[in-house]
Amino acid sequence: MSDEQVAKIEKFIHDQVAAWNARDKDAFFKLYKAACPGNMTIEYVGRPIETDSWAVLDNMWETSNALVDIDIVKTVVNANEAVCYHINRMPSRGLDIHTMELYRFDGDDMHVKYLIKPEPVA
Repeated sequence: MSDEQVAKIEKFIHDQVAAWNARDKDAFFKLYKAACPGNMTIEYVGRPIETDSWAVLDNMWETSNALVDIDIVKTVVNANEAVCYHINRMPSRGLDIHTMELYRFDGDDMHVKYLIKPEPVA
């Protein structure tokens, strides 16, 4: 994969977090649709994979966006895959949710896998 493609993946990761934190749902979904014009799969480790990942993404937005601000700790992109360590801060609940997010881009398709660990804020 070219440096240009790696930069495009890094930009998608950072821009979608910026749209989330700005509470800009239209921009957030436009970024996902541009990055994934084909099929998308979203997997939460330890749960069954849902058949409609767009509905999963919409539900994530509706249930969490008003409560969560995301801090990007680290993003690593190799070839067509990225791994991100994010801290999803929920001050209203005294909780930080640490996530490792794995993204794989296969042509027009994208697979996202979330590993989640909630931790009370001390």
